[in-house]
Formats: sequence, structure tokens, C-alpha cells
Amino acid sequence: MSLAEIKGRIDKAATSAGRSANDICLIAVSKVQPNARVESVLNEGHRSFGENRVQEAASKWPDFRKSYDSIDLHIIGPLQSNKVRQAMSLAQSIHTLDRPKMAQAVARIAQEDGHCPDLFVQVNIGEEPQKAGILPTEADAFIVQARALDLPIKGLMCIPPVDEEPALHFALLGKIAARNGLNGLSMGMSSDFETAIALGATHIRVGSAIFGDRVPG
Repeated sequence: MSLAEIKGRIDKAATSAGRSANDICLIAVSKVQPNARVESVLNEGHRSFGENRVQEAASKWPDFRKSYDSIDLHIIGPLQSNKVRQAMSLAQSIHTLDRPKMAQAVARIAQEDGHCPDLFVQVNIGEEPQKAGILPTEADAFIVQARALDLPIKGLMCIPPVDEEPALHFALLGKIAARNGLNGLSMGMSSDFETAIALGATHIRVGSAIFGDRVPG
């Protein structure tokens, strides 16, 4: 599916929800994609991309930034404590703030380096033991803790269980965000982004529908 087709579907979903497509950031998930595919999307004028692994982001995006301006990089995968500083230097947004230790590390590095990316708290919306994220019942307290560290919390992120109706989980994430005064909702992927848009997503993460199947290296 072409980038133009994805953007057309976003426009249609936004219109159906009474929203503007301009309020929805399409993050092209470029993890494990050959550079040629990424460059093709860059050449179409797209600038917002998502990477799961900091090491892969570091091997790819500094070089692309030499040739393309205004790249907006999002870290959307689990982040180890020893990768926080590197992630903060590479990305404009981190979508996986998910534990107090990480929040403290981000706050310390932000003070040392004088800048901090936009942050999204990852909520384990389906309470799945194998997934990272703050539990829904603990999200409010964690947001308070993060704000007390002067962190720029812009919103929440979730990945619903694959075998459950995503709308219920997207709606719950929206409720948690609303009661905490957060506008950002990073939710929705290739298979369900239209549902996410209907329920208020501001950032959708689309990979295979743009790039095709991943090509592990």
C-alpha cells in the first residue's frame, strides 16, 4: 500500500470522526527496513519515523539527517536504562516511558544536557505480563511522579492485546489521558489505526502497510 493511500485513509477516518487529519501524526515505523525503502518514503516528503531499537536508530538517522531536513524521530520500543541518553540525543519523542527508574534517568540527563524529547507514558492497557508499561490502575500516580520531575509528558501510548477488540483499550487510554489533562494519544497501528483515530489518536504507528513486510538483517 502506498504512502498516499495510507494518508487517504487517515483523511477519511478523521473526517468520519469530525476531526482534522492535520491533528494526527503518521509515524512511519521503519524498524528493520532496508535503507532504500526508508529513503523512498523520505523522497515522498514524509518526515515522521519510528524506531524500536536505539542502536538501529543510531546507525540510520544521523546519516539521513545529512541529506533530509526536519526529520521527526520517535523511539517507540522498550528502552533500557543504559540507552536513555543516546535515545534522548537522537529522538524528538520517546513513547515508552514506563517505570520510575527510567523517569528518574530521563530527568537527570535532561538537566545535564539541557533538553528533553517529548515523552509519552506507555500504559500496559491489557495488563499483559509479557508487555512493558505502567498498569492502568497505576498510571495516574506515575504521571504525577513524572511531572514532579519536570518531565514534558505529552500523552500516553498503548499496544492493545492482539486477540482483543482494540476499541475498548483505546477508549480506556483516552479516559486515563483526559483525567490527567493529556492530549497526546499514541495508539493504532497498520491493522487498527482507523479505529484509533475514531477514538482520539493523535499519533498512529504504521509500518508494514507503508513499507511492506519487514526484512530482518
